[in-house]
Amino acid sequence: MMRLFFQISSGFRALIFLWLTFLAVSLACSRADVESPGGVGSGGIAEPTTSIVTPVDPPEKTVTIEVPMVATSTPVFLEPVASPTFPPTPTSEAIDTAESLLYESQPGDSVHALAIRFGVIPADIESPEPLLSEKDLIDPGQLLIIPNRLVDVGPSEKLFPDSEVIFSPHATDFDVTAFAREQGGYLNKYQEIVDGFWRPGPEIVEIVALDNSINPRILLALLEYRSGWVTDPSVPSGDAFIYPLGVKDERNQGLRRQLTWLASELGNGYYGWRSATLTDLKFSDRSTLRLAPELNAGTVGIQYILSLFHDKSVWDQAINENLFLGTYTNLFGEPWEYEYQIFEPGVSQPDLILPFLLNHIWAFTGGPHGAWERESAWAALDFAPATSVTGCAISEDWVTASAPGIVVRSEDGTVVIDLDGDGREQSGWALLYLHIAEEGRVEAGNFVEQGDLIGHPSCEGGIATGTHVHLARKYNGEWILADGPIPFELSGWVTHAGTIPYQGVLLKDGEEVIACPCASYQTLISRE
Repeated sequence: MMRLFFQISSGFRALIFLWLTFLAVSLACSRADVESPGGVGSGGIAEPTTSIVTPVDPPEKTVTIEVPMVATSTPVFLEPVASPTFPPTPTSEAIDTAESLLYESQPGDSVHALAIRFGVIPADIESPEPLLSEKDLIDPGQLLIIPNRLVDVGPSEKLFPDSEVIFSPHATDFDVTAFAREQGGYLNKYQEIVDGFWRPGPEIVEIVALDNSINPRILLALLEYRSGWVTDPSVPSGDAFIYPLGVKDERNQGLRRQLTWLASELGNGYYGWRSATLTDLKFSDRSTLRLAPELNAGTVGIQYILSLFHDKSVWDQAINENLFLGTYTNLFGEPWEYEYQIFEPGVSQPDLILPFLLNHIWAFTGGPHGAWERESAWAALDFAPATSVTGCAISEDWVTASAPGIVVRSEDGTVVIDLDGDGREQSGWALLYLHIAEEGRVEAGNFVEQGDLIGHPSCEGGIATGTHVHLARKYNGEWILADGPIPFELSGWVTHAGTIPYQGVLLKDGEEVIACPCASYQTLISRE
């Protein structure tokens, strides 16, 4: 941003240049914490078929051997946002002239996303009521008239509400440990080292659900569907123990990593439907299926994850004969009894400021990318403070609260601020900060005002190759896409995504800041 450069005194330019030089080699990416491969767990297991060291008598505390992980590749050069173009015509067969159908808008819908799902252009969608711009949220229940051009699409029955796939308010009081104990399955016996401590199976489910904001009931139902661990007390052996979901990948050994993979893939289906980047399912037999355009995000999340487990013929059976739905219903009852409307009419982002002190110059190092694990929901942004030290040194600069609220989590590099004051991050607006150093970090239970200090940026609490802060938003448990119908706006700077994760720009009053972990003045930004 050249305006910032020319306002800096000549004596300060050398320091900024030095900082930028180090920034180019010190910052690569950020991603939430995922336990590295090592000892998988315990719980009276038989000998596994894969060579893994498994402690028999778990001590009170232990540490696994860290195995280096490859960080997600991010651009090391400035790359402007590509000019927006409308996606191509859907891959399924389409009818040139078609009758129109009446569609009742669902929470989270926008004209842009609906046009892609139905294989039309935004101008084709009409309504008896006014429609805002094509990327704005449509009020739930609004009637739309849409040409019915698609044929040969998949099942259109809505199986699960959105609120039963994400960690919504109706799952806040669900006690995973008590429920698992009542079921009496092997999950209760299982233990695994997570963050240096032995954790029982139900607690691992809770951790994955909270971190990824995925409903713990859906995780339990899918675990039961794949392995029977929730209700079957039998001790699994071999690969059945190492890979409880049947996902045989050496990078995903043990319950924690299997469930983390599951949560990420559920997010790929759920948020892929939200953003309209997912319209087709692809199966192991190389067949494809166009998703029915009237589905909701929760149902697509389930259809998508089942397509990763089954080939097309078995998937058809699982969906049409409600095999997974039957597993869920046996455990929890009818899923629509837990329905909670994620977006009410008129929802908007509260006032948020850039997460650092006034007149301090930081760099915009990461455009929209994954909120927690991998890139299923492009909800997060990264910012880095000035530094003359390469790598992961704790900065003396401060991360500040972007909005007032109650600190509901402060641990392992993570700070979560609840903005609606009820003390629950699953309801209303919440902000997630990652890589906050333990020293000086605000404690849970404190109320912070906008601009208050919450801690120092670091590399703690996840995968990071340079000191920075990672910031994401949630609303009623759903990650809010940074360049979606409710764009991420900080101190008047509005976010626009690039074509790949971590690319993007911030725009304000005709000025532009480009995301990049490289040495460029175009990444500099300050809160004035």
